[in-house]
Amino acid sequence: MVKHQPLQVYEKQVFLSFVTGIYGCRWKRYQRSQDDSSQWECAWFLILCSSFLLLLFWAYFWLVAQNDFNDFNWLVYNRSGEWKDETIPILTSTTLGLSYVSFLLILALFHISLGQQLNLFWVHKIGVLATLLITISGIVSVDDIWEDELDILLISFQSTAPFLHIGALVSVTALSWMVAAYVVRKERSNFQLMVLVIYFVSLLAVCLAPITFTCPCIMDRHTLKARPAIIGRRGAPMLAPENSILSFHRALQLGASTLEADVTISMDGVPFLMRDQTLRRTTDVSRVFPARQFQDASFFNWTEIRSLNAGTWFLQSDPYWTVRTLTPKDRSRIANLTVCSLVEMLRLSARANCSAWLNIHKPPPEHPRFRSWFMDTLRVLQRAGMSAKRVTWAPDTDRGRVRGLQQAANEKLSLEEIRQRGITSVRLHYSKISHRDIQEYLANNVSVTIYPVNGPWLYSLLWCSGVPSVSSDAPQVLRKVPYPIWLMVNRFILWFLLGVLSCVSCICMSVMNVCSHRWRMGGMQRCNPEQIMLCAVGRRPSPDVNIMKEKLILSGLMALSFPLGEESNDEPALKKSDY
Repeated sequence: MVKHQPLQVYEKQVFLSFVTGIYGCRWKRYQRSQDDSSQWECAWFLILCSSFLLLLFWAYFWLVAQNDFNDFNWLVYNRSGEWKDETIPILTSTTLGLSYVSFLLILALFHISLGQQLNLFWVHKIGVLATLLITISGIVSVDDIWEDELDILLISFQSTAPFLHIGALVSVTALSWMVAAYVVRKERSNFQLMVLVIYFVSLLAVCLAPITFTCPCIMDRHTLKARPAIIGRRGAPMLAPENSILSFHRALQLGASTLEADVTISMDGVPFLMRDQTLRRTTDVSRVFPARQFQDASFFNWTEIRSLNAGTWFLQSDPYWTVRTLTPKDRSRIANLTVCSLVEMLRLSARANCSAWLNIHKPPPEHPRFRSWFMDTLRVLQRAGMSAKRVTWAPDTDRGRVRGLQQAANEKLSLEEIRQRGITSVRLHYSKISHRDIQEYLANNVSVTIYPVNGPWLYSLLWCSGVPSVSSDAPQVLRKVPYPIWLMVNRFILWFLLGVLSCVSCICMSVMNVCSHRWRMGGMQRCNPEQIMLCAVGRRPSPDVNIMKEKLILSGLMALSFPLGEESNDEPALKKSDY
C-alpha cells in the first residue's frame, strides 16, 4: 500500500500579506481573520479617520496661509525676541503626519473591502495618537498667536471651492468600490444598512455642494475690471531687505505703481524707515550698541542710525528663502546697505513719477519730537520735491493739519464716517472686508487697497471683486498673473455633469463588485461538497479540515493516475463510502 504524506496547497496572496502585515504586523496566513472587527478596533479606526480629517484641514490651512508666512514669523519674533522661520518645522511635521496617517487609512480601507479583520499594530496606535495630539496642540497655539489668520479659510474657499469639489467627488467615487465590496462580502446586517445610508448621504451632499458656492470669479468675462495696481509694501522685501533703498528700486523695476513705507522719527527729527519698534531684527545694533539694543528705535539720533548695517541680517536669516536666487553682485550690495531715510525714498518716487504711501509711527509722549514730528515729516516732503497729491498719509490723524495730502483709513468705517473725516481711500486687511463691502465702497467713490496680497489665488480673487489696488510683499509673483486663475460663466452645467459622472461611476463599480462576487460563488457551487465545506470552514482550521484536504488531494491524484472505470492492480478501487 502506498502511504501518502499530508499535503496542503496554499494560494499565495502577496497583496493581502502586504496590507495586513504593514497595518497590523500580521504577515502569516494563520494570523489573519475574516471575523468582524472588535469594538475596540472600530474605535481606533474612527480615531484614524478623525486624525486624517484634522490633518487634512491643518495642511490646507498652511497651504493657503503661505500668503502670510512673514507676518506669522514677525508675530512670533515680537513674542520671543528671536527671529526664526517657525513655518519650516510646522510644514515638515504636517507633511510627515499627513502622509503617515493617509497611508494607514488606505490600508484600513483595503482591510474593510477585502473582508479582513481590523487589528492596528500597537506601534501605529502610538504614532496615530501622537500625531493627533501634536496637531491639536499646534491648532491651539496658532489660534492663540495668530487668531485672525483662521479667517483666511473662509476667504480661500471662494477661490478653491471648485477644485475642492472635484477632489471630493473623486474621493467619494473611489470609496464606492470599497463600500460595495464590503456590503457584498458580508452577511446582511443593520450595520451594512447604516454604512450604505452614510455613504449615499455623503455622495448627495457632495453633489449638491456647488449650490452654496459664492465665488466672485463666477461672472461674465466682459464685466471683469482692470488689473489691480500693485503697491510695493516696503519695496520688494523678498528680493532685498525691507524698507531699504534697494528694495524700493526692485519694486519699481517690477512695475509697482506706489511705494509703501513705515516711517519713524529719530531723536533729532529725521524721518527714517523702520517697521519694528526696535533695531534688533533688521540692523546690527546688538554689535554696535549692545547696551541699547532693546531701546526704542526712535530714541537714536540719525548719526547713530546711519552707522548701522541694515543688510547683513537679510543674508543671514533669509526670511523669504530667496537669498540663493541672488547674484553675487546683489549680495554684495545688500551686505553694505544702511538704514534708508524718508527723503531718499521720496526722491526715488519723484524721479520714477510714482505715488508714495506712508504709514507714520508717532513717537511716544516722552520723545523730544513728540510735538514737532508732523512738521518734521512735512519739511521732508517739501525737500524731496514730491507732489502732495501723490502722497497718501496713514493713519488719518491730525486731519486739520494735513492739507493737500491724501488721507487713508486703516480700519473699516461706515460711509457716513468716511464722509465726515474727508477720507478718500481705505487700506484694509483682506480678512476684514467682504465682496459686498468692496462693491459698496467703490460705488461711493472710495478707493480700496487690500493688504497683504502675495499669492496668485488671492490676487485673482480680488481682481474679480473689482479691487483697484493691492499692497504686496511679492510684486515679482503678482507680475506673472496676467489674468485671473479661473473664471466661470455657467457653473451649473459643469457641476451637474460632474455629479452625474460620479453617480454613474459609483453604480458601475457597484455592479462590477456584485458580478465578481456572483462569479466566485458560481465557481464554488461547481465544486464537490467537500470543497464547498472547506470553503465554508476555511476561516477556522481544525484537524478534520486537514484530513478532508488530504483526501481531496489524494482523490485528485488518483483521478489523474487511473482513467475512469479502471482500478489499480496493487490496491482496490476507492469507494465513495471510504470518504
